[in-house]
Amino acid sequence: MSDDGSRVALDSADFWPADADQEEGLVLEWYVSEGSQVAEGDLLCEFQVEKIDVEVAAPTSGSVDEIVLEKDAELERGDTLAYLTLDSAATG
Repeated sequence: MSDDGSRVALDSADFWPADADQEEGLVLEWYVSEGSQVAEGDLLCEFQVEKIDVEVAAPTSGSVDEIVLEKDAELERGDTLAYLTLDSAATG
């Protein structure tokens, strides 16, 4: 997760299975849409690496600003999945 002020990038590497040999995966599902309000821990999306389903939870409260990789998109370790805009309470 990288933080650019009030905008947080969801980096796939932060959720990548430690024992995965492959560097590629597939976005299986998004459970939120752009503009959705989320709380820390809410399930955002799921991707698959080596037949391992990886759930991506919100690292903080805020709103989904931009979904970068849509459902069925291929991804590589380190790709940005989406951007969240932090709640004002989380920023300060």
